[in-house]
Amino acid sequence: MKHYEVEILDAKTKDKLCFLDKVRSHSSSSHIFSFLFVSDPQWYPARQSIRLDPKGKSLKDEDVLQHLPVGTTATFYFRDLGAQISWVTVFLTEYTGPLVIYLLFYFRVPFIYPPKYDFTTSKHWVVHLACMCHSFHYVKRLLETLFVHRFSHGTMPLRNIFKCSIFEYACSNTIALIIFLNILTFYSLFLSYLHPGSKTRKIPYPTKNPFTWIFLLVSCPNYTYELGSWLGFTLMTQCLPVAFFTLVGFIQMTVWAKGKHRSYLKEFRDYPPLRSPILPFIL
Repeated sequence: MKHYEVEILDAKTKDKLCFLDKVRSHSSSSHIFSFLFVSDPQWYPARQSIRLDPKGKSLKDEDVLQHLPVGTTATFYFRDLGAQISWVTVFLTEYTGPLVIYLLFYFRVPFIYPPKYDFTTSKHWVVHLACMCHSFHYVKRLLETLFVHRFSHGTMPLRNIFKCSIFEYACSNTIALIIFLNILTFYSLFLSYLHPGSKTRKIPYPTKNPFTWIFLLVSCPNYTYELGSWLGFTLMTQCLPVAFFTLVGFIQMTVWAKGKHRSYLKEFRDYPPLRSPILPFIL
């Protein structure tokens, strides 16, 4: 069996961090992560980025040593991605905040409302309907995070949780001050890109379920449905904060959708050519 010598250098300083002798040819990047973790426990695998070039792309966990363009003495460059947090934790934090904030306003808790109005019930039916719809929307997201979504990357930098949550929290706080009516959507229950228990992606295709038919036209139907629901909120509430939230959300989702669409085109040679990132035939 062929063996390699693996040298790991710091991508910034070029200092030698680790030298591995007699590494088996079928070892993957994840094995190298483990070896580096043993040499220095502060670099646990999730925060490691190993690359062939200091400014190149990170190797995937499944990249095998013998299939990489290296000789029997391989040099890799290490970057510390910083403290990591799981995607599940990020989404749970991001979605729990708006749910709780809205309910605080709905139940008119004393530290938000003056004593005259604390814990009073609105006489308008639309207020109760709005609360039910808004709560359903975020409870649905929480359940999807726990039982539906799977992630090709298990973690993200810890600092990103603040960027992901602050917009949701701030807008929820603003929207809760006015009447916010949500549209009930069930799209995510049918939009899984990964095999159960696997990180291997496949091209999603429409099935007999009508919620999946939009796959004929777009790569990221979850964003398309989300945009449609927020446009509905904007039209029904005719409220500026909701319109602002919709616009900013659309811009961000468009960036994400374009990125995913490009990665699908590179990854799958037979990817359907008629699909657009988020809006059929437009964007």
